[in-house]
Amino acid sequence: MSLREKDLGKGPACTTMKSLSNYLWSDHPDEKKWADCTHCGMCLESCPTYELTGQEQHSPRGRVHLIKSVAEGKLEVNSHFMEPVFACLDCRACTTACPANVDVGGLIEEARGQIRQAMPLKGWKGAVSKVFLQGLFPHQNRLNSLGSFLRFYQKSGMQKVIRKSKLINIMPQHLVEMEAIMPEIQPSVRQKYKNENVIKAKGKTKNEVAFLTGCVMDVMFSDINDSTINVLTRNGNDVSIPQNQTCCGALHVHAGDRDTGRKLAKQNIEAFSGAEKVIVNAAGCGCMLKEYAELFREEEPEWHEKALLFSTKVEDISKYLHDTGFEKPKATINKRVTYHDACHLAHGQGVRNEPRDILLAIPGVEMVHMQNSDRCCGSAGIYNITNPEMAGAVLESKMENVPEDVEMISMGNPGCMLQMAIGVKKYGRNQKVVHTIQLLDWAYQKEDGIEGKDIWQ
Repeated sequence: MSLREKDLGKGPACTTMKSLSNYLWSDHPDEKKWADCTHCGMCLESCPTYELTGQEQHSPRGRVHLIKSVAEGKLEVNSHFMEPVFACLDCRACTTACPANVDVGGLIEEARGQIRQAMPLKGWKGAVSKVFLQGLFPHQNRLNSLGSFLRFYQKSGMQKVIRKSKLINIMPQHLVEMEAIMPEIQPSVRQKYKNENVIKAKGKTKNEVAFLTGCVMDVMFSDINDSTINVLTRNGNDVSIPQNQTCCGALHVHAGDRDTGRKLAKQNIEAFSGAEKVIVNAAGCGCMLKEYAELFREEEPEWHEKALLFSTKVEDISKYLHDTGFEKPKATINKRVTYHDACHLAHGQGVRNEPRDILLAIPGVEMVHMQNSDRCCGSAGIYNITNPEMAGAVLESKMENVPEDVEMISMGNPGCMLQMAIGVKKYGRNQKVVHTIQLLDWAYQKEDGIEGKDIWQ
């Protein structure tokens, strides 16, 4: 009995699939997503991997054709199919460029789910994936322990010793580059406010919001989470931080682990069930939360409606402030700033002008246009770890578009911040990488006479 016959007969296969399909499990790529693709080629210039390789299988229309061909029984789910599907950055720029709005990103993620069930990661790659995606990110206590270790690593002198002794060089080069730009680790916001049900607005309460602190965000960038809370409360928002929230699941879904993605989605939907608005300051997380319903398209349909309702509550911090009105700071920050559009904010959520309007509202900020500002930087979740060569080439192309005469590069996603910081260091730039909300918070703090921030010196 063939693998296909065995799975169609007794395994986890979706029995409603057409018999000719080589997708053997449920939650297969949705044919409605490729139905409008005419292979016109409008997507080609938008695709970073096609730009770098010139190969059709590394273009959006090429990947759509491959995914469709497996559904039609013309191709098998094997390594030849896996390579171009996992080489995609999932940046969504192709959907923006597509006249028919073909959801290539959704197809890619669904295809990866099929690949990982047919071809599970084994050996050290499987072990590393299991440790981080299942053993670390979904568990807040373990993340807090990681944060404590990283703070000890930085403050004890261990970091300096390891760098000076060159022990750091036993790691792959791309991990050495990431360690070199690691931000200063601070206690997480979840820990800081664990005994407070609500962080009250400063002054009159206008709205009540819930805040997704994130997993990596609250470990690596808790200062940005602090800035987000400061800005929200400054603008009349009572802020709650549900303690039973968890990782958004974006990294799991990008990696093809849709089962874990569903578990995390259900936990977050329940955690934020009482909220009218869920505020997110990480573009990738916000996009994932808005797309939870896609995870339940075939699996556990009773959760589909819950996910659809939940998605209407989710909003990026910059859009929320822009739409509800925010206090214009009076303090001046005399800096030349350029803005990078995070893929999952611009292409995934359609948020482009709102962050720029916030920056322009800060006195003294001079905005400098970046060519191809919505071109991917190569971070793409953990793509810069799993595909370091391609990610490095994409980053090099991105840095060519960053104006050299700016002092700050602003954006709204932590992965982009780390990747762009690598680019700044690697290519000898002298620019500070900041989150848009940080700049607004720093302006408020300067207005209130709180010094100690080197950004306005």
